[in-house]
Amino acid sequence: MTLSAPETELDLNARRRRAIFRAWHRGMKEMDFILGRYADAHADSMSVEEIREFERLMDVLDRDLFKWFTGECTVPTEEDTPLFQSILRFHRIELKTGHHEE
Repeated sequence: MTLSAPETELDLNARRRRAIFRAWHRGMKEMDFILGRYADAHADSMSVEEIREFERLMDVLDRDLFKWFTGECTVPTEEDTPLFQSILRFHRIELKTGHHEE
């Protein structure tokens, strides 16, 4: 068994593009909008760890994510990450100002 080489910039860019695509093609339009707009604004500057966390977040069911983002349900502690808070903040700013400032 060999250890994998560190992720190359090309690999990271491919993951970023896939993350943007996945964010816009979730199945629930509201979550497409929430995650897609965030991905458009931030994916190109995400580190390997941030992309990994974003990919993990996108594995959560849309209905659960939507309830957390709308405040209908409390966000589980393990999901209330800096990334989740960044997405929430991004959309609050966008709703108030009509554009994002992060």
